[in-house]
Amino acid sequence: MNTLSGSLTVNGKMQEEIDKAKAFLLKTSSASKKNLYDHLGEVLSKILDERPKHCVDIFEDISKGIKGKTEGTQEVQDIVDDKESKELAEVHQKLFEKDGDGEGGEPEVEEDVETPLPDLMNLVFFFEQAGIGLSREEMFRVFLALKQLVDSKPLQMVRFWGKVFGIECNYYIAEVEYREGEEEEEEEEEEQGEGETEEQPKEEDKGEEDEEGGEEDDAPKSDWKPPPVIPKEENRTGTNKRTFFATTEPGKPWVKLPPVTPAQIVAARCIKKFFTGRLDAPITSYPPFPGNELNYLRAQIARISAGTHISPSGYYMFEEEEEDEEEDEVRDSYMINIDYEGISLRELADPALHNWVHHMQHILPQGRCVWHNPVEKAEDDFEEEEEEEEKEDVEEPKPESGPQLLTSIAEDEAVNDLPAWTPTVSSELLPQYGLAIMRSNRWAGAVAFAKDRKFENIYIGWGHKFDADNYTPPPPPALMEEYPVVPQVTEVDDPTAEEEQALKRAQQEAMEAAEEMDDVDDDEEDDD
Repeated sequence: MNTLSGSLTVNGKMQEEIDKAKAFLLKTSSASKKNLYDHLGEVLSKILDERPKHCVDIFEDISKGIKGKTEGTQEVQDIVDDKESKELAEVHQKLFEKDGDGEGGEPEVEEDVETPLPDLMNLVFFFEQAGIGLSREEMFRVFLALKQLVDSKPLQMVRFWGKVFGIECNYYIAEVEYREGEEEEEEEEEEQGEGETEEQPKEEDKGEEDEEGGEEDDAPKSDWKPPPVIPKEENRTGTNKRTFFATTEPGKPWVKLPPVTPAQIVAARCIKKFFTGRLDAPITSYPPFPGNELNYLRAQIARISAGTHISPSGYYMFEEEEEDEEEDEVRDSYMINIDYEGISLRELADPALHNWVHHMQHILPQGRCVWHNPVEKAEDDFEEEEEEEEKEDVEEPKPESGPQLLTSIAEDEAVNDLPAWTPTVSSELLPQYGLAIMRSNRWAGAVAFAKDRKFENIYIGWGHKFDADNYTPPPPPALMEEYPVVPQVTEVDDPTAEEEQALKRAQQEAMEAAEEMDDVDDDEEDDD
């Protein structure tokens, strides 16, 4: 009897809790006029009737759909702030606006005129087979953005260099070449501006030295002199052979990147920074980088172009006049081989890599493509000619050298015991319709393709070189040694009052003894 009464008590309590829970679920909402008990019943009935896969993942969607079917209400939708999307749509809309449209809405028919604008959409087809590139919609916007650049600048060559990822925004890069005589005026203005900014502080410093010269004549002067500044290469030569423009979104204005300097390339090799997407962002690093993100982006573009821009062997050739030049002379120009008939797909995809060459100049450790002797520049300075004659023991720096133009990529250094390039074929099932693809193992994201007489290069990545080990910043230089401890600079404790009095008594006694000796000597002389 006791056991039976206990079980009835437990069941009675459970039933009481169930009734309370059901009563809570049956409470009607004042907003939707529905209760949770009926709504859960409808949701479970729909799930059991349709039996969808992964019902737990779409439970919320089913519940939202049932609420939307209630009479007198619309389907529930999330409120999304589309302010940014509207602004972006307005930027993209400008790409599709054509100048010179008639009032009737019929666009003017353009005549066939030679244009530097490449057939980018045709190249997209090949890059899609290579498994790299952007979506067709995004690439078409880039195509229209390049057209805006061609219409606004006097250019003779334009190509889509690639896309560099950033933390906040990405960079779309255009590689261009101005028509002869069109860029010199802009560059002269830039050079004049740079010269004025560099000369002004020097003149001010000289004035301060003249004013304070009378007071600091006796101060020692240091014989140390900073190393000579390596000048940048001129436009259309070396690392500045081409001009680059960047934008964060197709439709926004293109920003011209400044010429790169050797100091920027040397510093870029020592650091690794993610791009933010803001060209004016400062570069905080060690060693310090001479410039902001605008200059760092330009330096990385120069390094990537020099290491990854390749072409099938024989497509380019040197001019006949240059064949008789010395072997040590750096060649910086070439021409398209009209007689080039193409290389078979099997030969282009050969792992030996002998059928591909670099058509961009190699960047030396100095940061230039053509080595510059800093000593010769110092000797040309007439103001310091006398000082240079006194220092005859200046060591002549060893000239730097590197691979010449159109050098086979088979000579590239290995990357983590792997070849510098990985060749593949786009289709093993239909190789006769495929194309050869080359992927760089040193600069991840750099790809080149070739088929018959057509080839192209593109880079889509973060702008960093591959590193098998974790990147470790270089350590700071060693601290300078302190001044050596010598007797002249050794500090001693001050004497006490008793020691000073004892010293005075000893000095006084010594003086009295000396005076007595003098008196004795005088008496002896008088006696003589």
